[in-house]
This record gives sequence, C-alpha cells and structure tokens, in this order.
Amino acid sequence: MDIDALLPRARTPQDYLDLVADPRIDRDGLHALARSPYSFVRLAVAKDSRTGGATLTELIGGEFSHWDRNYLLRLVAQHPQADRGVLLKVLQETEVLLRKADTRPYAAAIALASRQELEPHEVRRLYGLPGASRRMRRGVRRALARRP
Repeated sequence: MDIDALLPRARTPQDYLDLVADPRIDRDGLHALARSPYSFVRLAVAKDSRTGGATLTELIGGEFSHWDRNYLLRLVAQHPQADRGVLLKVLQETEVLLRKADTRPYAAAIALASRQELEPHEVRRLYGLPGASRRMRRGVRRALARRP
C-alpha cells in the first residue's frame, strides 16, 4: 500500500492521524505507519484495534520519550490483538522500566494483570522491583482479583 498516495502534499499531523483511522488502510498499511518518525503516529497505530501482533511487537522496540513509552506499554497491554508473546514483551519492558529511576509504567503493569494470557505469578514479579509503588501493587492485586 502506498501511504504517500493517500496523504496530501502539504501534510499536517492531523492528516497522519486521519490516515491511521482511514478504513482503506489495512494491516500492512498500519505496519508501514508504525515505522513513522513521528511518535504520535506510532501511538495512534498502537491504539487502532486492527493493528496486528507483529506490528505491536515492533512498536515496543521503537524509540519513545519516557511518557510516550509508558503510554505505549499500556496501549499494547490493553490491545485486543496482543497475544501472549506480545504481552510477555510488554511485561519484560515494564520490568526494565521499573528498575530505572523516574519511570512509572504503572498503568501498563495494572493492564497486564487483567490479561488472562499471563499467569498471576508472572505479573506478581513486578511487586518487588525498585520502581513499584504501593499504589501500583494495590492496582495489580485488584486487577488479578477481578479475573474470572
């Protein structure tokens, strides 16, 4: 799919966001947009329910600011197309961030706890990491308790 043919010559950020939501864009088009140099486009791709697991995995490996990375991890953790493999990558990235100072992937940790694809003990590993707050641990416990 030729993404450039669907965009106007003079492009605005909104044109890219509109393109992500365009029904003519298929999974391959979303995969191409996931390689955009613009983080807001990559985040929009992560939000789209049509985005496949391979694209979500590629997005996790991309470069983002701290805040955007936390947001991306939450989006992918909640994504309907995220299978166990993708969720394990989010879990791994969340663990890495919780070991660093000044990163707070708490929403991703809580979202991971609500996913049936992951075992409770896999998510509970996050409890003992240096960046895990009391509020995050409480949110993870609650999300695990709400599972059927």
